[in-house]
Amino acid sequence: MSSRTVIRGGLVITASDEIHADVLIEDGRIAALAAAGTPAAEAFTAGLSETGPPSLEGWGRVIDATGKYVIPGGVDGHTHMQMPFGGTTAADTFETGTRAAAWGGTTTIVDFAIQSVGGTLREGLDAWHAKAEGNCAIDYAFHMIVSDVNQETLKEMDLLVEEGVTSFKQFMAYPGVFYSDDGQILRAMQRAADNGGLIMMHAENGIAIDVLVEQALARGETDPRYHGEVRKALLEAEATHRAIRLAQVAGAPLYVVHVSAQEAVAELARARDAGLNVFGETCPQYLFLSTDNLAEPDFEGAKYVCSTPLRPREHQAALWQGLRTNDLQVVSTDHCPFCFSGQKELGRGDFSKIPNGLPGVENRMDLLHQAVVDGRISRRRWIEIACATPARMFGLYPKKGTITPGADADVVVYDPHAEQVMSAETHHMNVDYSAYEGRRTTGRVETVLSRGEIVIDQREYTGRAGHGAFTPRTTCQYLN
Repeated sequence: MSSRTVIRGGLVITASDEIHADVLIEDGRIAALAAAGTPAAEAFTAGLSETGPPSLEGWGRVIDATGKYVIPGGVDGHTHMQMPFGGTTAADTFETGTRAAAWGGTTTIVDFAIQSVGGTLREGLDAWHAKAEGNCAIDYAFHMIVSDVNQETLKEMDLLVEEGVTSFKQFMAYPGVFYSDDGQILRAMQRAADNGGLIMMHAENGIAIDVLVEQALARGETDPRYHGEVRKALLEAEATHRAIRLAQVAGAPLYVVHVSAQEAVAELARARDAGLNVFGETCPQYLFLSTDNLAEPDFEGAKYVCSTPLRPREHQAALWQGLRTNDLQVVSTDHCPFCFSGQKELGRGDFSKIPNGLPGVENRMDLLHQAVVDGRISRRRWIEIACATPARMFGLYPKKGTITPGADADVVVYDPHAEQVMSAETHHMNVDYSAYEGRRTTGRVETVLSRGEIVIDQREYTGRAGHGAFTPRTTCQYLN
């Protein structure tokens, strides 16, 4: 017999609709929706128990969502679990990071496997499969960081697309680590144009930035705030423009990650106005934090070092506007946490040695709901930028990112009225500080289902490592 769960009495919100409906879940998938109070909806709950595990009589469970939102599980298209960087490793493992994601209402992550220079894509992908397999609380997929473009790498890109790894990240930053020059970028883009892959770009002029870093340190400017000052907004905009033109030459779509500067948004808007398949992602840290945080005294600013860097507060208006006009399509976290103690502290006396990255996988859905409360975006746009569009962008839709018959039952019961204070004392990420310490927000995850299995039950974790499955992806579903 099939297992059955009914979520009853909530407001179902997707990117396209809001409807008071009951949701029927069978065998891990959405089976049906029916308007609340109709005979069809009443039929969903016939014989089911109100609480507790599935009963022999009803083989199912009813979840009361009265007064709550019922939303798709979040899709975070940009995370770095267990990522080695700057002589250390990101503090969240796939186990701790995916558990924290579930607490925050995210039910799918797309993490980055890394090709080492001199190594193959296959070796990098296999290494990340080994890290994740059997350890994840929620479903996961992979992008591939391409650090070494050569003829063999280009052939491997075709093979990875066939097995569901359909996006490839390149870096215009970090010379000597991940950096690709324009020729390597063009070759990879040409290959993606042929095999359907999506090129993701870290758009900063790393060669110029390294000059500015060297000059700043020579002047004795070593504090964390100088990290933001040397990684200039104009160098993000220049690299964004160059990436767009290279993609245009190659005839390939382009996805620019962690857009932080208003000048870079303007480059994306121009490209989209010209009809190009160019997309942009921003992150909560750029929407809610600023260089004020980088300038916090006593080295506290190190907590906020990430690349692209936090910008002066006036850039935030352009990012919010880009999200409203769809010049920016996605909000992901770039979750890459390093503890302040023992990791961020590696850069005392030299900001260039501070590991780049912020924790945030647990905070994204709540911060974006606060933007709904504040009137910056609508409820449906919240779901669009956090669930539906990342699923479409990365070939997961409609399996993920929506509530519709046939979709995976990745569902969140969300209390829009509950208030919380974000803090390292209460979060579940494996990091010793919160980038949003003391921030009051309205709205909180109450219950989370991943493929029909309850992983957060009335604010209690009931999930398990190994429930999350690798999810192959199709090619980008968001093209013009």
